[in-house]
Amino acid sequence: MYKQAIPLLGFALTLALASLADAEPVTVRFPEGVTRAFPVLRSVDNEKLAQGDLSQVVRGDKVSSRLVFHFKDGSIYDESVVFSQRDVFTLLSYRIVQQGPSFPETLEAAVDRDTGRYQVRYRADDDSPEEVLTGKFALPDDAYNGMLSLIVKNLPARAEETVSVVAFTPKPRVVKLLLQPVAEERMLVSDSPMQATRYHIRPQLGLFASLLVTDIPDLRMWILPGEAPAFLRAEGPLYFMGPVWRIEPY
Repeated sequence: MYKQAIPLLGFALTLALASLADAEPVTVRFPEGVTRAFPVLRSVDNEKLAQGDLSQVVRGDKVSSRLVFHFKDGSIYDESVVFSQRDVFTLLSYRIVQQGPSFPETLEAAVDRDTGRYQVRYRADDDSPEEVLTGKFALPDDAYNGMLSLIVKNLPARAEETVSVVAFTPKPRVVKLLLQPVAEERMLVSDSPMQATRYHIRPQLGLFASLLVTDIPDLRMWILPGEAPAFLRAEGPLYFMGPVWRIEPY
C-alpha cells in the first residue's frame, strides 16, 4: 500500500479517494504577507528531527511560499505553494519533494491549476525502478495543499469546514478533510499562558476506513485566536501510516 504525503504546512494524512462535490473556497479574513520563519520538526518525545526554513513573498494578490525541512539523517522535505488571496484563497500550483531514510518512498510531484496538468516521479524503494507519471488533473476550488494552517486561521470562531487536498498515490487523488474546533486549551508561549483553540483535521474516508488495519490519527493543530491569529503547533503523521511528528514555529 502506498504511503504518500498530503502535506499541511507540511502535515497530512491519507490516500483515500473522495467523491464528494467541491466545497466553496475559504474567504480571506486575514491576508498573508511577507514571512520568514524557521519551524522545527520534533518527535512526540521532543527529539529534534529536522530544522525548517519557511519563506513567503507576496506579489499583488499572489503569494509564493516554500517550506524546507532538513533532517538530521539527510532526508529532505521540500514543499512549494503558490496561491491567490483575492476575496478567497485559491491554490494555483503545488510541488512536493520528499526523499531520504525518514520516508518509505521517494516522491517528487507537482500540479498546476492554469495548465490543468500534473507530473509525478516516484520510487517505492531503492530496489524499485522510478515511475514517471503525467496527465491532466483539475484542482478543486477548495484544494489547500500546504495551506491548512493558514486556512484554519481564517475560519470564523468555533466554525468547522470541509476542504480538499490532493494525495499523490502516486497518481493525484482528491481527499476531503474536516477542519473541526474541538477544545479551548491553555498553552505556554514564551513562558506566557495563552488560550488557544485546538482543531482536529479528520480525513473523510467513508467505506475506505473499514479496509484499514489501524485507525488513522487526526492531525491536531493549535491556533491562537484574535485580531491577529497565530499558528502554535501541529501534531500528526507527515505521510500515510507514518509516525506522529510535531511542527512548532521555533
